Amino acid sequence: MTNYLTISALTKYIKAKFDRDPYLENVFIKGELSNVKHHSSGHLYFALKDGGAVLNGMMFKKEVSKISFTPKEGDQVLISGRISVYEGRGSYQLYASDMSLDGVGQLYERFEALRKELESKGYFDTGRKKKLPKYPASIAVLTASTGAAIRDIESTLKRRFPLANVHYISTLVQGAGAVEDIVKNIRHADSLNVDVMIVGRGGGSIEDLWAFNERDVVQAIYDAATPVISAVGHETDTTLSDFVSDLRAPTPTAAAVMATPDQFELMNQLKSSDQFLRQQLTQRLKYENQRMQRLSGHPVFRNPNLLIEQQIQRKDELEQKMFYLLKDKFTVNNERFVRLDSRLSKERLNARIQMGQQQLTQNILQLDRSMDRKLQSLARSLEFQQKLLTSVNPTGILDRGYSIVRTSQGILSSIHDVNVSQQVEIQMADGEISAVVKTVKEDQHGEKL
Repeated sequence: MTNYLTISALTKYIKAKFDRDPYLENVFIKGELSNVKHHSSGHLYFALKDGGAVLNGMMFKKEVSKISFTPKEGDQVLISGRISVYEGRGSYQLYASDMSLDGVGQLYERFEALRKELESKGYFDTGRKKKLPKYPASIAVLTASTGAAIRDIESTLKRRFPLANVHYISTLVQGAGAVEDIVKNIRHADSLNVDVMIVGRGGGSIEDLWAFNERDVVQAIYDAATPVISAVGHETDTTLSDFVSDLRAPTPTAAAVMATPDQFELMNQLKSSDQFLRQQLTQRLKYENQRMQRLSGHPVFRNPNLLIEQQIQRKDELEQKMFYLLKDKFTVNNERFVRLDSRLSKERLNARIQMGQQQLTQNILQLDRSMDRKLQSLARSLEFQQKLLTSVNPTGILDRGYSIVRTSQGILSSIHDVNVSQQVEIQMADGEISAVVKTVKEDQHGEKL
């Protein structure tokens, strides 16, 4: 019994063999994705197959966040990673560390990256797309000079709207130099001041149509002032030129249909309009004829004098009414004139003038009396102010026998401000005396005198 292994032990042994094999540590495998599952954890589970075998695989969330596309069923991919054994099922599988699209898939990857970039910049916004004219006078067609596309467009335009002037501009639509030629011809067509521009080609693989996915071509269509119809490939083919164009046609023939009205439909519309107008005109003539017959039977038309007589009578009534109104107005104004004339008579004016002169004389006398009273009051006030000023005038005090004693420091007001033998000046009413202090006596309170 000791020679038997458990399944877990055997699986661990096999896994260790895988993990130590240097050829399995870093493998590069290509194939088609199937059973793709994006787990809520962020991990990716899938199977990789070719014509002869299937290999299970998984990619951890960290590596999934680094890839530039969203893996889906049927994608042809290139994967690098390692081969190991998943012990839970006892099966070997691929642990992917990098994944990219293979061949055509790489083109799709480039397509998606540029599409997202241009979309974020507003290149595909419907608000900036221009409307096609209903009746284009001139059309520019940019496509290869040979092939089914040019023939389909030409025959459709001639059949639908032969009045349009069509400029056929031979353009490389694939291969070397195609991008530059498409850009050059778009700018040339835009300078022709045509009403609409058709840019297109027949169907093909993504590689054949790739020129219409290039940034320069998309930019040229975006910058064009002329409305552009993109007609690249068939209905199932999609290019970035389709997104940026003002209108996308599923085929070149459909582009010619979108650009022009159908002359036969226009003829039918004209016929219908002509028939409608004839019916309307006939009905209007019939209605007006009946109306004229009704009016012609009116009494006024049978005897027009009735209408005139009515107006003559109304005129007389208005004249009479106007006469009375004017008479009343004249009477009122005449009475007003008489009243004003009586108020403006010479005697009344003289009386008012005399009254005014008397009032003026009284006002002058009253003003004189007021001025006299004011001047007397001011004179008394001035005399009082003079007496008051005289009473406080130092010279007035000197006239009453007083004197002012000064030293070099100023007027003496206390015995403490002077010393014995000090020179003093005594100002009298009629002059000054220079003297020397001989003694200083104090008063009865013990101060100097």
